[in-house]
Amino acid sequence: MAANPTVTLSFEGSCPDCGQRQVDLPDTLPDVGDDLDWDLRDYDGFRLFMAQELAARFPERRRWTPADVEVALIEVLAYALDQLSDSLDRTAAEGYMETARRPESLRRLLKLIGHDAAGLAKRTRDKPFEDMTEDQSKEGLTDADITAFDNWWMDHPEKMDQARLDGPRSVHDQHRMVTLDDFETRLEEHPLVLRAHAWERWDGSWSTVHVAIIPWQRMGLDEAGDYSDEKWAEIDRFHDTLGLYTPEQTSKPSVRSVLQPYLEAYRMVGQEVVLEGAVEVGIVMSLSIQVDDDYFQSEIRQAVGKVLGTGPGGFFEPGRLRFGEDLWASDLYQVLMALDGVDNVCLNRFKRLGDRFPDQAATGHIALDGLEVAVCDNDQAQPERGYITLTLQGGKKG
Repeated sequence: MAANPTVTLSFEGSCPDCGQRQVDLPDTLPDVGDDLDWDLRDYDGFRLFMAQELAARFPERRRWTPADVEVALIEVLAYALDQLSDSLDRTAAEGYMETARRPESLRRLLKLIGHDAAGLAKRTRDKPFEDMTEDQSKEGLTDADITAFDNWWMDHPEKMDQARLDGPRSVHDQHRMVTLDDFETRLEEHPLVLRAHAWERWDGSWSTVHVAIIPWQRMGLDEAGDYSDEKWAEIDRFHDTLGLYTPEQTSKPSVRSVLQPYLEAYRMVGQEVVLEGAVEVGIVMSLSIQVDDDYFQSEIRQAVGKVLGTGPGGFFEPGRLRFGEDLWASDLYQVLMALDGVDNVCLNRFKRLGDRFPDQAATGHIALDGLEVAVCDNDQAQPERGYITLTLQGGKKG
């Protein structure tokens, strides 16, 4: 170890104020040799290196045995360095997702990129939280929950490997609504929304994002919702997966109140979003159908009502027609002529509901625009939502 330099003052000559400062510098430290292998990591490497160094420093000694004190010290030091090197490697490995082996390390690394594996498992009541009730799963993570999750991961290392793959993939998941396409895409992922259309409008002081939606069934956005148990379970699962608030089913929340937490969580701060309903345009049609001689008219009437109905697969099924999608008579001909027992179809009337709109049976085209969506429920109790007049010719009676 280098010593501190010695400083002295000498006053030689006739002037007592003229001193000379003299410094006696110590010998310089010897240069470190370049023969040290900094990549040594294990017991054999450390032991061999120290044995070679010992032989180089004492060349006059030709024989070394395991019983020598120097050799014993070398082996003890090599063992200690091997343990330290292993600890260093293990500690460094815990800092990377690919090499982390401890559950708490991997869980924290995943959380850094926004993938809360433990929280997601609890919200979805996945293992090890599968025995929790619905109310318990909605509570925040406790220390006991985290310990249980880490222990379960320790017992199931294959689940940790799966999390290493799922975590980075989740980075590419959309977690915000910024562009208009984001609003349309994200809202259509919600179980209550079939179609969404977004646009931006200047309201005098700032721009407001307006989003029109078509719900999963015919209802207003502010009407009390009559949800089936299956639909509500789907909504609850969707909100739990995203960690969103879900209203109570018993209160029959409206579509707007169910979607509001979703919008609030995903929209940008300071961005105002207004939900609106579609402008439903009732369609009036008069059809004349020639029935094959081998079919009953009642069968054809029922089949026509199904393919032009609002049920699953029907032409006017909610969400099948997009916002502003024009209605073409050729599409109606296609679905009707595909029915067994239909020989011919004649469209006698084809128009919007209302006396001020002309009949488009000759052109076969009803133009729609903006938020307009064609509807035809064919319900006598609600004629304003469109209806069909059907005349059947030929076939068998009954």
